[in-house]
Amino acid sequence: MNQEQAPVNDGEEHTVSILSVGGKGDGIAKVKGFVIFIPETKKGDYVKIKITKVLPKLAFGQVVERLERAKRPSKFMEISKDELMENQYHSSEKYEETEDFGADLEEDD
Repeated sequence: MNQEQAPVNDGEEHTVSILSVGGKGDGIAKVKGFVIFIPETKKGDYVKIKITKVLPKLAFGQVVERLERAKRPSKFMEISKDELMENQYHSSEKYEETEDFGADLEEDD
């Protein structure tokens, strides 16, 4: 980051997702693009952390609380296999194959 001051301070609490794991096994999260190392976490964890140390280019934190992500409503409707099959066979519009498909189109020379 090209800032003089880090966007986090000692003692602050933040809710973060662990994005990856560093070479020493600590989880890595970001707050406003600023890297924070959190021990005893793994990729995909969703945690509330407390900042314990801030350096010019990174910070360290500890887990205050392990959280579960709220389930977001799906933008897709869930249906059973039976409902899918029923809808497939009860289509309101029937199509018929013909040998003269496209015959009425003009040809470009």
